[in-house]
Amino acid sequence: MTEKLADPSTDRETMLVELVDESGAAIGACSVADAHRPPGTLHRAFSVLLFDSHGHVLLQQRAAVKTRFPLQWANTCCGHPLPGQSVVEAAAIRLREEFGMAAELTKVGVFTYLAGDEKTGRVEHEYDHVLIGVVGEVPPRPDPAEIARWAWIPPQEVRADLAENPGKFTPWLSQVLEIADQAHQR
Repeated sequence: MTEKLADPSTDRETMLVELVDESGAAIGACSVADAHRPPGTLHRAFSVLLFDSHGHVLLQQRAAVKTRFPLQWANTCCGHPLPGQSVVEAAAIRLREEFGMAAELTKVGVFTYLAGDEKTGRVEHEYDHVLIGVVGEVPPRPDPAEIARWAWIPPQEVRADLAENPGKFTPWLSQVLEIADQAHQR
């Protein structure tokens, strides 16, 4: 199967997301914009967390133009599969779009969260699949329309900063890190 990158001229807010019930079963579809209007509609999402050979995690500061949680630090990348699309396939495509990187991704868990963004008035209500991967010394090539800044950081430093400065980070990052930790302990 050939991966196709999204057309950058496409407004991501008009793309479709897969609506799900509390167990993750697909129940319909709507646009990204509609899913994130208050009070939020539960839909499928993914969060990718990459590690380097030293065990550091690749975090990104979301670009200022993001419609949800702009300029907050988050996991490597995240997004939404199209209705019926494989989560792993969608995550691999999004990783290439945002960071210009490829990695073998493994699904390690799922969680549901609901979080409102006071700055934008948008709401995240997501059934979030967590995927992890390991990359070598390949330098990221971030898309500035997606990523303001990025850094490889030891996980223990991320956890300490999260505890001291929670508003600096997206509301889902702590759960993504927790699921990744559990996967590494197995």
